[in-house]
Amino acid sequence: MENATILREWFARVDSEKTGSISAPQLKSALAVGNLEFPLSVVQQMIRMYDFDRNGTMSFEEFVALNKFLLKVQQAFSERERGRGYLVPDDVYEALGKIGFLLDSPAFYTVCESFDQKKNGMFRLADFISLCIFVQSARNLFNSFDTAKQGRVTLDLNQFVYCRKCYSTQTSYINAVKLIVQT
Repeated sequence: MENATILREWFARVDSEKTGSISAPQLKSALAVGNLEFPLSVVQQMIRMYDFDRNGTMSFEEFVALNKFLLKVQQAFSERERGRGYLVPDDVYEALGKIGFLLDSPAFYTVCESFDQKKNGMFRLADFISLCIFVQSARNLFNSFDTAKQGRVTLDLNQFVYCRKCYSTQTSYINAVKLIVQT
């Protein structure tokens, strides 16, 4: 597989200490080389989403899983950006559906409002990736409470307060997902 070889070579370059894993700062720097600038908190969330062994770093196998997710997100973005370099909210909604995220209108517009950094209705690729990481993390959080896999959860007051705090800001949400995933 040519793609696996390319990924392994890229991973080896990023793994400058030759430990067999990469840290969030290493991944952040590598993504920036490809013109994808993310806050460290978003890169840390990328790692947590696919950190199967929960060691806080990303092995090659975990990186392959992250790469698969990012390619899916980039493809959905590219199919809808129409040469503009950004998506408008209607495009974002369609792209999320293509990826498998089906949100109702209130949830969708709340997420868009949170990730429209410049408040101009234009989502660049990095904004869209960050939004998708948030939605995937929200799905993971939901699934951790949906133990019966029925698409519904019942929360006690403590869980509700915890989740409410999670959703009050993106950073708090990301930190909350980290805590839930680690327990």
